[in-house]
Amino acid sequence: MDTIFKAMNDPTRREILKILRKKDLTAGQIAENFDMTAPSISHHLDKLKRANLVVTVKQGQYIFYSINTTIIDDLLQYLLTFKK
Repeated sequence: MDTIFKAMNDPTRREILKILRKKDLTAGQIAENFDMTAPSISHHLDKLKRANLVVTVKQGQYIFYSINTTIIDDLLQYLLTFKK
């Protein structure tokens, strides 16, 4: 869980997750939503991928990013353990 919380600690990464709620996108499509360099977006995507918050699927020459709903479900279950 520590890796997940560290990844989600950044506002850019949280915004990327919000964007991916709507549909799967390539890194370039994600980058269009931000005023930062492509390498910076790649860095954020790598952090999210290492935390298993996003998964990738290669389609032809493109890599599409999507939210890993399994890990999100696990995170929600973990957070619910704190509720009385």
